[in-house]
Amino acid sequence: MWLNLLHFTIAAILAVALSGLQTTRAVAQGSEVPAWLQQHVGLGDGQIAPVVLERARALYEQKRHEGTVHNPCYLAMDATRPSSTLGGEPAARFYVICESQESFHSVSSGYGNGRKLESADFSNGRRCAKNFSNAEGSKLTAGGAYVTAETRTSFKGFVRQSGERTPFYRTFLLFDGDGETDNARERAIGGHAAMFVKWQCRFEDPDNPHADDTGYVPFGRLVNYTGGRSNGCTTWSPSETQEILELVEGNPTTLHIYPESADIEAVANAATSATSLSRAGLYWNASCLEEIDAPKFWPKTTLRPIIDQWRQSLPHQPPLSLPICD
Repeated sequence: MWLNLLHFTIAAILAVALSGLQTTRAVAQGSEVPAWLQQHVGLGDGQIAPVVLERARALYEQKRHEGTVHNPCYLAMDATRPSSTLGGEPAARFYVICESQESFHSVSSGYGNGRKLESADFSNGRRCAKNFSNAEGSKLTAGGAYVTAETRTSFKGFVRQSGERTPFYRTFLLFDGDGETDNARERAIGGHAAMFVKWQCRFEDPDNPHADDTGYVPFGRLVNYTGGRSNGCTTWSPSETQEILELVEGNPTTLHIYPESADIEAVANAATSATSLSRAGLYWNASCLEEIDAPKFWPKTTLRPIIDQWRQSLPHQPPLSLPICD
């Protein structure tokens, strides 16, 4: 009796697992790309590569099927594309797609700049990303599946606007990751406007809610680095940030960032062996691949010890003391 019950239990578990796998595959395949969206699919400027759209749609349909998201729109990013045009203008590689509204919007986005250490160089250039990682402290982009989460708004310093000292606040959209990106919270990975305050001095204002223990508030210059590099987060222009935040605030959706580690390793192997990517069924932006020669993925198990050792070797530095503003 117990043996029969055991067989029944195992069979039931296998049936459920098989059913879930079949459902996931069916969801991943999704419906055919509608005609209005097909015109935006391609390798040209402002278009989305077929594999990037395919994975973004599959992730969105999967999370909708699970009941995780209900937003009519989903997000995608192609981190193999250049961050700027040859003329220096921000280049589109982040996508906001709302199929029920027949809306496709491509915008610019930053990628992780990495680090250049004595023990390892995993830094990225200004136009194209060569290095990718999911290691905490790497300052690199990690491709894969994400779901947008809550937002947090923080004070970054005072800046001068219209002749007045004005506080600058920046809103940060957190991401929750799946699989290789499940440490997104640990890495403080998310999206925000490509702006920061470069502190220059401090002024005394003890009654200011942002004053430190000594009664001083930081003041600086507002820097806009739209289309540039980041610390691993996704960054947009101020106007585009506002639109995206309004879209997902209190209504999470999915974000798929291409490439994942398997894509990076496959393209690296093909590039090293001079194998045609198209014949191998692989994708990487041709312009960037020519610049970087071959991409590289640094697993957190490899890179994290290097970063930890570097951190431990840093000499003790006294706290930063800004000069008093004139």
